Amino acid sequence: MKQGMVIYAIVFICGAVVMSFEILGSRVLAPNFGSSVFVWGSLISVFLAGLSAGYYVGGRLADINPSSKKLGLMIMVPGVFFLAFPLYSAPISDWIFMKDMGVRLSPLIASIALFLLPALFLGIVSPYTAKLMICSLHTSGKTIGTLYALSTFGSIIGTLLTSFYLISVAGVNALIMAQGVLLFIIAVPLFFMGLYCRVD
Repeated sequence: MKQGMVIYAIVFICGAVVMSFEILGSRVLAPNFGSSVFVWGSLISVFLAGLSAGYYVGGRLADINPSSKKLGLMIMVPGVFFLAFPLYSAPISDWIFMKDMGVRLSPLIASIALFLLPALFLGIVSPYTAKLMICSLHTSGKTIGTLYALSTFGSIIGTLLTSFYLISVAGVNALIMAQGVLLFIIAVPLFFMGLYCRVD
């Protein structure tokens, strides 16, 4: 039961992080590309594409002997992206801006370059944890609904907290790096939980 609660908390936090990152993404793109409908359309589309790909990849990986340790590693990957984000985001954004590919394509390419991979890895979490919990903790099918509900609720909280409060009290890069630290923190317990699922 305790291990299940840890998994639920991790899914909630990852859901909050992905939407918080999307909100912050608008501030990352704004200096070069503004905040037009094209910027927001690009951001939303890229995050949805990343999450969709993550759900698919997560489902495939969940069929290859999933374990809590592997999940921890997958959560740390976007954590690395977030911690390094201030080092590469501005140069990439500036380079794409200088290429002047138009008001539609430029923010789309920048969104793909900066946000697609982190969104993909965060999308892996929900299907992977669902398989891990159902197999190793012998929970019922309702676990899937609970996990996705928690992920969505976390996304709501992350959106509101970031847009209503966090942006006004801290810088964008500082918040993204803090998210990276948070992902590392929640990944650590997974290396000691010993959850696994042998799939023949």
